[in-house]
Amino acid sequence: MTSWVDGASGSAYDVDNLPYAVFSADDDRPRVGVRIGDQVLDVTPVAAGEMLDVHEAFARDSLNPLMALGPTVWRSVRTWLTGLLTDEHERDVVEPHLRPLDDVTLHLPFTVADYVDFYCSIQHATNVGRIFRPDGEALLPNWRHLPVGYHGRAGTVVVSGTPIRRPSGQGRPPVPEPVEGSTGSTTGAGRPTFGPTRRLDIETELGFVVGAPTQLGESVPTSGFADHVFGVLPLNDWSARDIQAWEYVPLGPFLGKSFATSVSAWVTPLAALEAARVPLPGQDPEPLDYLQVAEPAGYDIAFEVLLNGEVVSRPPFSALYWSPAQMLAHLTINGASLRTGDLFASGTISGDERDQRGSFLELSWGGQEPFGEGRTFLVDGDEVTLRATAPGALGGRIALGEVTGVITPA
Repeated sequence: MTSWVDGASGSAYDVDNLPYAVFSADDDRPRVGVRIGDQVLDVTPVAAGEMLDVHEAFARDSLNPLMALGPTVWRSVRTWLTGLLTDEHERDVVEPHLRPLDDVTLHLPFTVADYVDFYCSIQHATNVGRIFRPDGEALLPNWRHLPVGYHGRAGTVVVSGTPIRRPSGQGRPPVPEPVEGSTGSTTGAGRPTFGPTRRLDIETELGFVVGAPTQLGESVPTSGFADHVFGVLPLNDWSARDIQAWEYVPLGPFLGKSFATSVSAWVTPLAALEAARVPLPGQDPEPLDYLQVAEPAGYDIAFEVLLNGEVVSRPPFSALYWSPAQMLAHLTINGASLRTGDLFASGTISGDERDQRGSFLELSWGGQEPFGEGRTFLVDGDEVTLRATAPGALGGRIALGEVTGVITPA
């Protein structure tokens, strides 16, 4: 299992990783590539040369055709790629189609069908509840019984590196001024404010990309998770907290979330995370039957959040209360169908410690406790990068592709 590709063996992008992307080079049309070390394998000509039955799926400008072929094909392609990159006899065939990573342009790796964002970290949900509802219960009564989620906008999912324009929207009405000479009386009509968000935030998440679809009316059990999910990628669900706080009652997030969601250009196959599987931290009370899951159902994925190049948080995915298999089971239990290219995300990942919080809302405790060099929320020009690693099958750690965004003015 040693790759002959220079620099790949023992790296975070060895043959136990092999993430997929859509790339272009030399003004060629976009097509599917696989990362090995610091190079991208142009799979199309190799697959065509070896007359693979599925070679046409690699020549497309989206991973969707490959993902739609299902888990049997996913496994056989991964085995084929591993052989190409470890067998010296294949070197003469493959090496001419390796391109340095710096010489290619990466694109949105798949066409997003639907987008659902969950809320599955008990630490994050508790923190947000205490910030937004300081006089109430941090967790609402349903939270420990189901993975809470909302539907986002597929059309605003963008690839890493896309600038993020500061959104505008409504905010809470200002507190009215007391009338001079009176007791308890106020002036002002209580009209909401409007303008660019002043509380632009991040959410550190892991996204799951659906490959194999289902029919309307069909539900996916927790045991069917790997039959439908092709791979994972880091995801940043940008959030305008002041807009969110005004609009989210009673129907939940809307404009405060829908302006942009950034994803990595690299989709790591679910098969690459087998060595990262760990038990869930525990669920109390016991979930309903359709949410029962076989352990290990969690993943040991370590995130880092970088603000302008400095690490400000290290959220652990292993702390997540609800597992990805439970998210998918709940998403489909009412018969909602899956489509190739569906994206669902974990929600903000946070741990028990302050330096493990996955949003600036939590790190600054609603803007009241600055972190780092006196920061609370994002200012124009800020660059945020999320990156993640997990244990690999070869004993080291594999890297999940980074996701970066720079804030531009409204």
